[in-house]
Amino acid sequence: MTNQNPEHNVDPAAFDGRFAPTGEVFEAAADAAALGAEGNPEVGEDIIADAISAELAERTSDLQRLTAEYANYRRRVERDRKATIDNAKASVVAELLGVLDDLDRARAHGDLESGPLKGVADKLETALQKQGLEEFGSTGEPFDPTLHEAVQHEGSGADPVLGTVMRKGYRFGDRVLRHALVGVTDNVADSVAAQPDAKNGGPDAAASN
Repeated sequence: MTNQNPEHNVDPAAFDGRFAPTGEVFEAAADAAALGAEGNPEVGEDIIADAISAELAERTSDLQRLTAEYANYRRRVERDRKATIDNAKASVVAELLGVLDDLDRARAHGDLESGPLKGVADKLETALQKQGLEEFGSTGEPFDPTLHEAVQHEGSGADPVLGTVMRKGYRFGDRVLRHALVGVTDNVADSVAAQPDAKNGGPDAAASN
């Protein structure tokens, strides 16, 4: 006997994995279960199970996507926050480089060997170093064009090092705040090592024999 109620004319073959939104899925699945798929209740139960599994998979996928988006958002916000703080610190520190230059000149004249000014200078330099300020540019240091600005050149330039430091350079983290102003010369140690040693069989030793 065929059921003439149009509300129960549900085709079980329509439930092949392509499900409607949540409310319609469970309403159609309930109709199919109530119909019993023409006297076979197991088919109706399978339809409900498939509907629940599909809905669970969809909601799980949505949750995973939202979780990933939120994690990316948090990382982006944290990165931007750190960049803002670092920019602010670097801006303040850059304004104090002139003060550090004055302290270096005072130290070179012996004015910071003792007294209250020495204590102030030490505290200021320590505080800036704790914030991430690093100085560079010392005599004998290998020449690096990304860090040093050379205004004098001596020697062949085969192995350049800093011969004279006219102004220290500073960096804050990975950012160079100011290049060091230097004079460049050859590495004396390497030049001496490259010369023949008369005591070890060099041409001078042969001549002396």
